[in-house]
Amino acid sequence: MLTCGRFLSSSAAASTPSLSPFRNLTLSLLRRPHLRLLSSSATASAAAAAVEPDTKGGAGGGAAKPQWKAAIDFKWIRENTDAVAANIRDRNSAANLDLVLQLYDEYLALQKEVERLRAERNAVANKMKGKLEPSVRQALVEEGKNLKEGLIALEEDLVQLTDKLQLEAQSIPNTTHPDAPVGGEESSVVRKEVGSQRNFNFTIRDHLQLGKELDLFDFDAAAEVSGSKFYYLKNEAVLLEMALVNWAITEVSKKGFTPLITPEIVRSSVVEKCGFQPRAQNTQVYSIDNSDQCLIGTAEIPVGGIHMDSILPDSDLPRKYVAYSHCFRTEAGAAGAATRGLYRVHQFSKVEMFVFCRPEESDKCHEELITIEEELYASLGLHFKTLDMATGDLGAPAYRKFDIEAWMPGLDRYGEISSASNCTDYQSRRLGIRFRPSPADPPPANAKKGKGSSGPTQFVHTLNATAVAVPRLIICILENFQQEDGTVVIPEPLRPFMGGLEVLSPKTK
Repeated sequence: MLTCGRFLSSSAAASTPSLSPFRNLTLSLLRRPHLRLLSSSATASAAAAAVEPDTKGGAGGGAAKPQWKAAIDFKWIRENTDAVAANIRDRNSAANLDLVLQLYDEYLALQKEVERLRAERNAVANKMKGKLEPSVRQALVEEGKNLKEGLIALEEDLVQLTDKLQLEAQSIPNTTHPDAPVGGEESSVVRKEVGSQRNFNFTIRDHLQLGKELDLFDFDAAAEVSGSKFYYLKNEAVLLEMALVNWAITEVSKKGFTPLITPEIVRSSVVEKCGFQPRAQNTQVYSIDNSDQCLIGTAEIPVGGIHMDSILPDSDLPRKYVAYSHCFRTEAGAAGAATRGLYRVHQFSKVEMFVFCRPEESDKCHEELITIEEELYASLGLHFKTLDMATGDLGAPAYRKFDIEAWMPGLDRYGEISSASNCTDYQSRRLGIRFRPSPADPPPANAKKGKGSSGPTQFVHTLNATAVAVPRLIICILENFQQEDGTVVIPEPLRPFMGGLEVLSPKTK
């Protein structure tokens, strides 16, 4: 099996003897450098069919197995070129649409040539049925052998061309909600604001100073043990983390979400299928050397993969999960005062919400997720604003994304504490997650068994949203609820999960 994100090299292809002018043309195309190799996917049924050995009289065997495929709708892309190009521009994507379209045309031409050769080989096989003169049979045997060898060669070329098409197409981002603001992050629109900044009549402390006085963190020891941007939580900070996690899972579970604790190491291919780039430059993903595995940066990845390559019953949708995990991020390029302390770290705990739903339900589910987030943070007494994020700030999978930024007085700025994304079918096409819609009407009485009882499968829509990113909420709680005497008041909803503790007090005066 090929390593994720890779395809057969042109040098390997060139070592195979040339058997047709078309093959020489294909090899020259394969040697042509392309813009970039990104992690993601393309037409599952069409691409898979294109590289399958001919089981009905075809060459059989000989073609290398391609990388995983996603059901990218190339025909739709070609028919909506202007809209796709505009979307790529709006999202500041590096996708090369012209190259994708060129490779798709070459793929169709090569696929047509493969099908022509298969038809010729099948015709020769049919001619060999029945009684023939020995010389005629021998000629047909030779012709069939030559056709088989040529077909094997072209099928190998088709695998390589399909992989190259896949890798280029994977960089095309999801479509964008028509109401999403166009532009960079500064163009994002405030959708809602809750509460107001607290007025302090004393000199406020940031979370680092509070943590030192309350003996809650140890960054120095963690730096010696693990490196920068790691930390130890101590004393009541441990209780506070556990309280935030248990409170969030308890509250979200009440709304019909199934609790999960996920694996924290996943296959690189699953990371790619969710739209992340584990091997790219400046990636946020920790990859494990000499393996095809990565540490997760969010529970979105293992939860997204839980139903990979399956068909969900229509009656089970929407299917909702609330997942706890540790998260690991390289935070490449992150530096400066704005990221100090707990704000941007390499390892943290998070509670993530994830939804699989029918396409017509995803906008409604997106609203539900952002409402849950807002209710959680409002119940803690935080001041925050909800932003409809502009196109330039959307990751490749997101159709639309709402971020919540809470006021952090010690840092003297708003900081992101959560996001909620509707990824429509971008991830499910890569992960192979479908559902079979229930028939609108009962099947006819004379319908044959298995016929007319259900329609074709459809891809589900996936959504994700942060319930609690623990370090960011610890910052909010310490900085917003600090008192002049150095104590910090615990928000009332968390107290039952902290053994009734109401106030954090300094260990020394």
